[in-house]
Amino acid sequence: MPHTKSAEKNLRKSEKRQRYNRNVKKDVKVQLRSFEAVLGTVEAQVELNKVYKRLDKAAARGVIHPNTAARQKSQMSKRLTVAKNAPPVVAKVGGKAAAKAGAKTGSKKAKS
Repeated sequence: MPHTKSAEKNLRKSEKRQRYNRNVKKDVKVQLRSFEAVLGTVEAQVELNKVYKRLDKAAARGVIHPNTAARQKSQMSKRLTVAKNAPPVVAKVGGKAAAKAGAKTGSKKAKS
């Protein structure tokens, strides 16, 4: 517990800042998740712009480090580029995974 009036005020200020910073970080994470959800669709670029805006505001207000914001923006941009240029994924039937699964469920040899 703080002993002086100034320490009490600093405690109140730090708690208020902590609540604000948590909310801003939460908003950034929610925006990142919404971008991930629409990745590969037409709306991805719109969501990416929203992510950029949230990250830039958080960095400008000192909630996150500017380099962190820049790194995350770069990563999201790369993911969007890969998603745009990627061919459609076709699921394989069989393959190594199926062979392993079949080998595990098969009968075991009896020891003599």
